Amino acid sequence: MAVENARQYLQDKLDTENFEKLSVLNNDKLFKFIADSIELTKPAKVFVSTDSAGDVEYTRKQAIATGEEKPLNTKGHTLHFDGMEDHGRDREVTKYLVPANDILSKALNQMERQAGLNEVCGLLDGSMIGRTMVVRFLTLGPNNSVFSIPCVECTDSFYVSHSMNLLYRLGYEEFKRLGAKAEFFATLHSSGKVDERMTSSESDKKRIYIDYTTDTVYSVNSQYAGNTVGLKKLALRLTIRKADREGWLAEHMFLSGVYGKGGRKTYLAGAFPSACGKTSTAMLPGETILGDDIAYFREIDGKCMAVNAEAGIFGIIQNVTAKDDPAIWDVLTKPGEVIFSNVLVKDGNPYWLGMGVDIPADGENFSGQWHKGKKDAKGAEIPCAHKNARYAVTLKALQNCDPELENTNGVPLAGLMYGGRDPKSYVPCQQGFSWEHGIVAYGASLETETTFATVGKEGVPEINLMSIQDFVAISLGKYVKNNLDFGKKFKNPPLVFGVNYFLRDKDGKFTNGVRDKHVWVKWMELRVHNEAAALVAPTGLIPCYEDLQALFKQVLNKEYSQADYVNQFTIRIKENLEKIDRVVKYHKENVAESPAEVFKVLAEQKQRLEEAGKKFGDFVSPFDLNKK
Repeated sequence: MAVENARQYLQDKLDTENFEKLSVLNNDKLFKFIADSIELTKPAKVFVSTDSAGDVEYTRKQAIATGEEKPLNTKGHTLHFDGMEDHGRDREVTKYLVPANDILSKALNQMERQAGLNEVCGLLDGSMIGRTMVVRFLTLGPNNSVFSIPCVECTDSFYVSHSMNLLYRLGYEEFKRLGAKAEFFATLHSSGKVDERMTSSESDKKRIYIDYTTDTVYSVNSQYAGNTVGLKKLALRLTIRKADREGWLAEHMFLSGVYGKGGRKTYLAGAFPSACGKTSTAMLPGETILGDDIAYFREIDGKCMAVNAEAGIFGIIQNVTAKDDPAIWDVLTKPGEVIFSNVLVKDGNPYWLGMGVDIPADGENFSGQWHKGKKDAKGAEIPCAHKNARYAVTLKALQNCDPELENTNGVPLAGLMYGGRDPKSYVPCQQGFSWEHGIVAYGASLETETTFATVGKEGVPEINLMSIQDFVAISLGKYVKNNLDFGKKFKNPPLVFGVNYFLRDKDGKFTNGVRDKHVWVKWMELRVHNEAAALVAPTGLIPCYEDLQALFKQVLNKEYSQADYVNQFTIRIKENLEKIDRVVKYHKENVAESPAEVFKVLAEQKQRLEEAGKKFGDFVSPFDLNKK
C-alpha cells in the first residue's frame, strides 16, 4: 500500500538519528520509495547509512554478527554462502515488467507490469519482520560527473550491503548535493526466509523484477550478489534505457590501460559473456585495470570517453592462480577487505577450483559440511567449491588499479573487443574493417556457449548479442542501431576487434594457450597506433606472422611457430558460413527491427567467404592472404 505523506511516515517510523540522515536529502521521490518499502516489508528497525567510516564499518560488522559472513584467518577476509539453488544470475525468474501499451523484443524475459508487481510485492510483504532494513546510497560512475547516476537500495541483508561497500562509490553526499534534483535508480531487496546458515531457503519463490517505468528493481528470496546488488546487471538494464534517451552507451565491458612504446598507455574495452575471459583480460599482468564489468561511453569534445560504472570487482574465482593471475592472487592472499563466496573453507582458509594447490578432502562449502565424494539430492557429486564461486574486492586494493578510476571526465577509448566461447569458427583475434563491420560481425554476431555463471544447462551454443542481450530493456534492434550510430559521432571512432580464446582444433584441443590473450591485446595496441600490418581475411583484418612471432617472444618469452600460426588463424569457410546463417536467422526471428546495416554487413562477409572458398577450398591459410 502506497504511503500518502512519506516524510511524516518516516519521522514516525524512524528514530531521530536515522530520520535526520534522510531528512537532509530533501527529495520527496526518495522519501516515498523508502516509506513504501518500509510499509511493504515491515522491518523491526531501519538503519540509514551515510558515507561515514562508522556507518560503513557497521555494515561490515553486522554481516558477521548476523551470521551472513564468517571471518577467515587472514585479517579482513570473510566468507559468505549462498543457498544451494542460488549461485548465479537466474534468467528464468529475472523479468522486465512491461506495461500493456509497450513492447520489448521477444528474446527478453518479460511479463505484464501490474501482474508482476502484484506477485513480487506479495512475496516482499512482511519479508523483513524482525529484521533491520539497511538503506544505502551509492553512485554508478564517478561522483559529481556527467557519468554519475545516483542509486538507493533498501535491503535486509548485511552481506549485500557489505558487498556494495566494496563494489561501488559511496553516494550519500552525492544525494545531499543534488537534493530534490536527484534522479535515481532504486532497488528493494529481501533475502526472504533463511535457514540456520542464514542463506535464502525458498529458491522456488526467487523473483528479480525490473520496473523500467519507475527505474525500480525488486529482488526477493535470493542473496547471490548478481541477483541482489541492484547496481550490478539489474541497474545496467535501467542504464541502457537512460543511455538510449540521452545518446550515449552503457556497455557490459571491462576497461584496461595497455602499455606500449615509450610508456604510452592506450585504453581498450571488451565485452565477454561471464566466464569467457573477461576479468582475466582486464587483469593482464603489467597493464592497468580501470574496470572489469560495466562501462559507460560518451562523446565529449569529439572524443569517445569512458568510465567504469563500478569501483570494485565481483569476480569469478575458479582457476585464479598465482602464476596466471598474480595481481588478483596478491589481493586474495594478503590482509585486506575481501568477501569470498561459495568456496571451500577448512581451518579458516579458503579453497577454490583450479587454484593450483592441494585441496583438502573435507571442510565446509555451499552444501554444508563437505567431504570428497559427497553427492547432492540428484546423485551428482558436489565439487569442493562452486564453479561460480566469487570474490568481492575494491579496485583500489589492486596494485595495478588505474589511477584514472575516479576521473570525472573519463579516459579516451581507443579500441574495443567482443569475445565469446566459439569453438569452431572465428580466429583468436581480428579487427573489423570499419566501426560498422566490427559492431555487426563481432558484436551483433557474438556467439558463445552457456557457462556456469548463469543458472541452467552449460555448453549450449547461443547468440549473445554484444554480450548484453540479457540486460537490454529496449528493442534489441534499437540497441544495435544506437551502437552503429554512436561511431558516427567521431571522425576516428575506436577500432573494433573480435577475439575468441576458445577455438578448438580438429582433435578438440584449444588452439590458444591461457596467456596468449596478452599477445592479442598487445597486437591491438599496435594496430591502434598504426605500428603493425594486417592480412585481409574474409572475416576481418588478422595479424601477420612476423608481428605475432615478435610479440610472443616479447610478452611471453615464448617461441611461436608457423604451425601454431596456421592452426590458429586458418579461416574455416564452411564453419563461418554456417555461423552467418545462424546469426541472420537469429536477427530475423528475435531482433525486432534489426538495422538493415546488419544484414548488409553479413551478406558482404558471406560473399567474401564464398569467393575465398572457391579460390582456396574449405580452409584458407593465413599465408594465402594479402597484407594491408
